[in-house]
Amino acid sequence: MTLPSSSNRPLHGHAGALARPSEQAAAWGEPFPPGHFDEWRSGALDACGLSPAWAQFFDELGPGGLDELPALASALERQIRDNGITYNVYADADNPQRPWSLDLFPFIVAPQDWAHLEAGILQRVRLLDAVLADLYGPRTLLRDGLIPPALVQGHPGYLRAMHGVRPPGDTWLHIAAFDLAHGPDGQWWVVSQRTQAPSGLGYLLENRLAIGRLFSGAFEGLRVQRLAASYRALMRGLAALSPRGAESRIALLTPGPYNETYFEHAFLARYLGLPLVEGSDLVVRDRRLYLKTLQGLEPVDVLIKRLDDEWLDPLELRADSTLGVPGLLQAVRAGHLLLANAPGSAPLESPALLGFLPAIHERWFGAPLSLPSLPTWWCGEAAALADALPRLDRAVAKPTRPDRDIETLLGPSLSPSEREALAERIRQRPEDFTLQAYLPLSQQPAWRQGRIVPRSAMLRVFALADGPRSWRVLPGGLVRLAPGGQQIVSMQRGGSSADCWVRTHGDIDRTSLLRQAPSTLSLALHKRPVTSRAAENLFWLGRYSERAENTVRLARIALQGLRGEDASDPAVLAWLTACVRHSGLVLPQVPDATQAPRVFARALVAQLGADSGATSVGFNLRALRRAADQVRERLSQEQRKLIDALATDFDDRCRAWARRADGGEAEVFAVLEDTSERLSAITGAQVDRMVRDDGWRLLSIGRLIERVAALAHALAAALQTGAIDSDAGYEALLGLFDSTITFHALYQQRRDLVALLDLLVTHRDNPRALAWVLSTLRARVRKLPQSERAAGQDLLAMLPDPDGWDLVTLSGAKGGYGPAAATTHLRLIELLQTCESSVLDLSERLGRTYFSHADATAQTLLA
Repeated sequence: MTLPSSSNRPLHGHAGALARPSEQAAAWGEPFPPGHFDEWRSGALDACGLSPAWAQFFDELGPGGLDELPALASALERQIRDNGITYNVYADADNPQRPWSLDLFPFIVAPQDWAHLEAGILQRVRLLDAVLADLYGPRTLLRDGLIPPALVQGHPGYLRAMHGVRPPGDTWLHIAAFDLAHGPDGQWWVVSQRTQAPSGLGYLLENRLAIGRLFSGAFEGLRVQRLAASYRALMRGLAALSPRGAESRIALLTPGPYNETYFEHAFLARYLGLPLVEGSDLVVRDRRLYLKTLQGLEPVDVLIKRLDDEWLDPLELRADSTLGVPGLLQAVRAGHLLLANAPGSAPLESPALLGFLPAIHERWFGAPLSLPSLPTWWCGEAAALADALPRLDRAVAKPTRPDRDIETLLGPSLSPSEREALAERIRQRPEDFTLQAYLPLSQQPAWRQGRIVPRSAMLRVFALADGPRSWRVLPGGLVRLAPGGQQIVSMQRGGSSADCWVRTHGDIDRTSLLRQAPSTLSLALHKRPVTSRAAENLFWLGRYSERAENTVRLARIALQGLRGEDASDPAVLAWLTACVRHSGLVLPQVPDATQAPRVFARALVAQLGADSGATSVGFNLRALRRAADQVRERLSQEQRKLIDALATDFDDRCRAWARRADGGEAEVFAVLEDTSERLSAITGAQVDRMVRDDGWRLLSIGRLIERVAALAHALAAALQTGAIDSDAGYEALLGLFDSTITFHALYQQRRDLVALLDLLVTHRDNPRALAWVLSTLRARVRKLPQSERAAGQDLLAMLPDPDGWDLVTLSGAKGGYGPAAATTHLRLIELLQTCESSVLDLSERLGRTYFSHADATAQTLLA
């Protein structure tokens, strides 16, 4: 490998003198900018010019040395793609999901540095928890002037509804995050703190799994501390604090799949063995929180929230919130629910508060904070404003409150005129601005397109509650890297991440949540409830999968029939028109195929990818993807990738052929054939890659309902139009039932109605026969959870029982299996229409019974 170098130095030095990979890296790596802490060339240096830890890291690469790095980078990129690790970018409306950006090199923290950080973080989380208890209790901080009332009572996140509340265990904060920066002199500084719904616990775990596996030798050699014990301690701590102790039901609340960090929510829920729930999954009854499941309402004792406080309860907070649960704060105030974190911590996230915490800690605990925060001035105080404005060229201007339309600005990067304009804005609205001393961020080595380059880094560290007013610091963190040359670290602005390796001189805790002894936590991994929302989305996932298959097959058969030599058969054209219109594949104003077959065919092709008007193939594929997005934590990576790629590729190909002069008619059959094959792979993933629980059972029921409805309608329409009496119609019907090969293998050249009904209606071994589908559907419905026996019996009673079907009677044949001398279709058509209407009615009843819980007791709104 020959790696480029901005300094034009050869990678291997003179005559191969640089033999060790660490020497190669030190000689080749780009120079880091002055005035910043250098993460890999600091402290006592190795002979190669790197810190001993970094020298060991590179020397552990293996015999290939730096030549291994491109292959490792490709493997990492492939792993992120295969695992479906994404980050939703709000600013990118066309493609909100992008692959998670993870750098190849870890951020290495020395044992002595970590001991200092750990002690400082524990100090701060105890202080913040005590501050919250005071702000919603005696409010001595406000009375004694240690915090200006405007920063608390004037903050939109101060929840008066929480005043006087004592959370379980008197613990307000269960997960707190602190953003840290390494100053030029090696001092660590607190830059900000997150307490409402800190993100990163899932992503940092994914980072560890990926990077630790790639550099397993260095990971072991550097004695990196593991993470699992801290997650286990958090779960045990939450259970110990909750109203029902070790038997508590814990869930993780997410805003949903369109949140920027939804992948993390799903991954974390799966890792911890928790149900991932949305607000619509939950309901408050008698001031207690319940999860809506297929078995009914199940109590929830602990809720780990991943949405900000204002969205939690539309009854008492934001009335327009569709993400929260009406009455949730009632359950919290009643002491029936532990909400992690307790609502009301938003004022702690204001950067202005950092300037007041040192004095508070001195007053309450009689000692200074060992981990300092950056010098901070709240401009709402006249003295602070006068002191801060002259420092604007060495400060960062931040919004004091999140509801102010103010962008974070770096003073050193502004021109004199821009700084003066900013100073004038601050003078006009001083309380809206907080200034913080500018700190050049430390520089972390990063791998970019075959080069080792510097990137500004910030470390997010987490304090996790492991008992009443007791916390531990997760030995690691989420490292965020700014884009090249920038000092603002933000994933939304194109930043990336890195794994954090905390080294230890002591014992390595090798706890794993994946290999623990039987316990409440481990059993939860296998007995998670199926929420009503997940069940409903799985149900529609099944319906849209089957519907997409049916519409693709129908579109292909219709286009073949409209262009073939039998296109003049009026009965076949009438049948195709009826089926295509019933499936919504053409717009209502399109003339029938009997009147204008070419117009009908062109309209069908034009609408294949439509997103409005017609229920097109593209519409069904997009609906399939939306349903899959809602339950991605229950689907295999392969199935998610198949669904997403199919929907995206089909839309792209439809747009491409729409731009062609011929309307894409020459390519349409190839696209439909490819789509059909990929849908078969999706079906295979549903059959072979999913646990046969109640959620899968409803997915299967959804598929079977759609199959009965589509096939019963198609067969009834063929009988009503007379298409079944022609060879072309007969073959087209077999093709629509996906039974052509089976029919000819069993019946050779027969074309009579009895043979057709034997295979497509009464056959018990053909998965496309109505008798098989209905029998299987009845068996699936019978196994659904039943709150009472009568409900299950009612559902079964809705479905026709194929055990009573008689082939001779249904066909109207008087002479058994010979050609019928006298035939009537009226009874058969009536049966087919009954099949179609009964499964559609069943779909409605399933929704009322299992998804909406419409029969549940009325909600209590008492405070």
